[in-house]
Amino acid sequence: MSTLTLWPRPFDTDRWVRDFFGPATANDWRTPAAGGFRPAAEITKDGDDAVVRLELPGIDVEKDVTVELDGGRLVIRGERRDEHIQADSGNDQRTLREVRYGAFRRSFAVPGHVTGDDVSASYDAGVLSVRVAGVHAGAQPQRIAITK
Repeated sequence: MSTLTLWPRPFDTDRWVRDFFGPATANDWRTPAAGGFRPAAEITKDGDDAVVRLELPGIDVEKDVTVELDGGRLVIRGERRDEHIQADSGNDQRTLREVRYGAFRRSFAVPGHVTGDDVSASYDAGVLSVRVAGVHAGAQPQRIAITK
């Protein structure tokens, strides 16, 4: 599971290296790695909104993807189903398998003031875009006067 924040924070080199290299791949290139896959994500700032984009080509988002707010987190989960396995024989005829199948879950921290009404999602050309309105509103530092 990934923990990303939708607002700026200090850069964590160790975490970046772990996220970049991720879990070890399967030893056998014909065997899919266990545990599903982790879709690539991009978070951008658009005015006061944050936009999370996940690459989900080949997924039926209406049937296999859910987007929800859960305890101060934006949670996107779903599954990429392998439609090519022959159900009756269980014999997979592929000679090369680079596409990852299975369940995925991505989770992103959001500020406490974000509600379900602030979140909208759309899917186009294999990319799921989730807009979280008002994440960056009031994110500018406020100077506090010191009294003596």
